[in-house]
Amino acid sequence: MSWKREIDELKERTRRAHEMGGDEKVERQHFYGKLTVRERIDAMADDGSFHELGALAGVARYDDDGKMQEFTPSNFVLGTAEIDGRPVVLSGDDFTVRGGSADASIPAKRARAEGIALEMKLPHVRLVDGMGGGGSVKTIEMAGRTYIPEVRGWDTIVNHLAVAPSVSLALGSVAGIGAARVSTSHYSLIVEDTAQMMIAGPALVEWAGGGVVPKEQLGHARIHTSNGAIDDAVSSEAEAFSRTRRFLSYLPTNVDELPPVVPSGDDPRRRDDSLLDIIPKDPKRTYKMRGIIESVVDQGSWFEIGRDWGRSIICGLARFDGVPVALFAEDVNVYGGGWTADACRKLVRHLDLASTFHLPVVHLEDCPGFLIGKQAEEESTIRFGSQALAALGQCRTPFCCIVVRKAFGVAGAANNKPGSYSFRYAWPSGDWGSLPIEGGIEVAYKAELAEASDPEAHLETIKERLNRVRSPFRSAEYFEIEEIIDPRESRSVLCRWAQLARKALVPGPQSFTYRP
Repeated sequence: MSWKREIDELKERTRRAHEMGGDEKVERQHFYGKLTVRERIDAMADDGSFHELGALAGVARYDDDGKMQEFTPSNFVLGTAEIDGRPVVLSGDDFTVRGGSADASIPAKRARAEGIALEMKLPHVRLVDGMGGGGSVKTIEMAGRTYIPEVRGWDTIVNHLAVAPSVSLALGSVAGIGAARVSTSHYSLIVEDTAQMMIAGPALVEWAGGGVVPKEQLGHARIHTSNGAIDDAVSSEAEAFSRTRRFLSYLPTNVDELPPVVPSGDDPRRRDDSLLDIIPKDPKRTYKMRGIIESVVDQGSWFEIGRDWGRSIICGLARFDGVPVALFAEDVNVYGGGWTADACRKLVRHLDLASTFHLPVVHLEDCPGFLIGKQAEEESTIRFGSQALAALGQCRTPFCCIVVRKAFGVAGAANNKPGSYSFRYAWPSGDWGSLPIEGGIEVAYKAELAEASDPEAHLETIKERLNRVRSPFRSAEYFEIEEIIDPRESRSVLCRWAQLARKALVPGPQSFTYRP
């Protein structure tokens, strides 16, 4: 008595599963510059670490003697793996089998991948290509009925956001529920030119009266990275995998752990003399905030997120003396650094990420306030700005701010976390108030200027008088700014703070769910 025949059948079924949609479909995938799902998994996971679940699932055809004649595997692959030695759930759509649509899928496999990630508190990396489990018109004929749309198991996906990191990669033409799976994650990427993301494809758009729009125009990477539906675009799948590894390296495996600290090899007391004159004396002149960021963080540790949307605020992850932090700063080259509605939306997500995964928050501030004008009012900037300030107050991790230059108005108040005794520093270039002197002087002194024999000369006199009390040192005298520092000391100040902040971190779930 032996089970050899059954073991041989197991091997044969496994072999057929690895053939995916067959040689022709695999060649087609390669023709369009895309890897197959199994090639993607091999590239994403540490060598030999992927353990597949459900490889034998699919549709088989048998002869009259019960012998399998054909086997079409399910178009979804899942399993556990390691990325840089840490456990994850790894799942992906197989576009070579019915383009990833539901009529060739087994929904339980997707549900199992999401459920394991939630229950085992593991990061989940989704390799999305196609409908992502959504149905096609052919599904109706195969099922013999239509169905009322549901998103069964969506609560599992949403609940996972509060438990462990999730990353979604758009690696092909992603539509419907697949697009929703991409956007419902902590970090999302799309491959330029070979991937698109759409609520619905060109055929349905044309039928609905939207005209003839090719998928490359309907859902190109530049569209969704400029509107915030996807965080970042990359030029290749290899780059997508690399960025996924980097993103996960800043975060803990789950909320019950603290983010990993790594040896930096960068002197925490390193000084950069270029910071001494990087801020122009003329407040109307700009400079490169990213240059300051690169200077003060551990060398090579800056990881920007969402560069192409909400562009007046820069968001990203970095390390100070090996301690991972979430950092944001204003980009004075975009609306002078004014907070826009989109920038505030981006900041809310960033602060939620920091709070969920216990990342201390650093703000390098040069904020003239909210963007003003008709467009800003039409975009409800004040509402989204209020949400950003609320998210800052709700963030449960230590906060530190260095006021590099401007801090004006309600948005400028983000130099301090509401309800917190946070650390706050300023450079000698610091300039703050309810509004800039230049913008309010003629209104505030309207009557006095009207009585002056020479209004222009008198205006200059008032400006000179006000500028004498505008110095940040006057604020320091009243302890309204706790410390003014030499810009060259910024790195050492932040590294020292990061070590203190690390000791104050407490693992565990937060009181609110991450907002995708």
